[in-house]
Amino acid sequence: MVLLALWVAGLLTYQMPGPGWLGVTAATLWLLAAAWAAWQVARGRGTRRLWAAFAGALALAGLWWLLLTPRQDRDWADDVAQRLHVESFDGRHVVLDNVRDFTWRSETDYDARWVRRSYDLDQLRSADLVLSYWMGPAIAHTLVSFGFEDGRHLVFSLEIRKERGESFSALGGFFRKFEMTLVASEETDIIRTRTNARGEDVYLYRLHGLDRNQLKTLFAAYIDQARQLDATPGFYNTLTSNCTTIVFDLARHIAPRLPLDYRLLASGYLAEYAQEVGALTPGVPYAELHAKGRITERALKMAPDDDFSTVIRQGIPGTEQDPQQ
Repeated sequence: MVLLALWVAGLLTYQMPGPGWLGVTAATLWLLAAAWAAWQVARGRGTRRLWAAFAGALALAGLWWLLLTPRQDRDWADDVAQRLHVESFDGRHVVLDNVRDFTWRSETDYDARWVRRSYDLDQLRSADLVLSYWMGPAIAHTLVSFGFEDGRHLVFSLEIRKERGESFSALGGFFRKFEMTLVASEETDIIRTRTNARGEDVYLYRLHGLDRNQLKTLFAAYIDQARQLDATPGFYNTLTSNCTTIVFDLARHIAPRLPLDYRLLASGYLAEYAQEVGALTPGVPYAELHAKGRITERALKMAPDDDFSTVIRQGIPGTEQDPQQ
């Protein structure tokens, strides 16, 4: 009864129309009523009537939940204003519309640019796991960057699709507060903004043991995800549909027997999990991978005319043979 009452309170807090204080007030009144009802049930007073009222309230909340539907037509924040669109893909050549290529000077000062990019998947040569820490050591945003033989990189990131003026809430993510979007971006945008504009601490690890066919399979899985979200919107879920679970789900296209692990939720420790399943550079202790994988300082200190992708990979195990290294 307590857990169900808390769920309804969360639904009221994050889905009540109107100003935020209205949802908080409604949730508070609901919890007070639920506590009073629980006390009466414990004393054996009006048990049937109270259980019937509680069940009716749950049924209404459940119906409300089922009627919540994701949308594509809100007033979106600039950095998620466009949806990644797959113009064409024949299994090898892909043309992507709305690849993000912003220039960030701060979180609020930027030049917005959405571009079209073409890639030949036969030119894929690497994939990197990127973890960006913004809320302590246990929580990190997860991105995957694909490298091509010509030195280009493309980063995929599943993110909440914020409305203008909206900010992320981990609790809100449990209550269908946010739609989700798949962002494809240049590294100079989506990684650099985290190191240089947002002040996050970012680590990069080379994914090991992927041949070209496996890289193509993983890239194609992201393409499928982009097509799905472009055609039909979906809700972000803090537990089941987030930036880390999508990486795990797509990785299972290559390794179907990948084990479930608590570090899929405590995403800050995802690199340790990746090393344990043999996905990072072999023969290098995790402490060394972690220390050398920290790119924050290199990103902050590089000169304006330096190549961002080259500089951030300097000294990272497994990247020594990259183009332009």
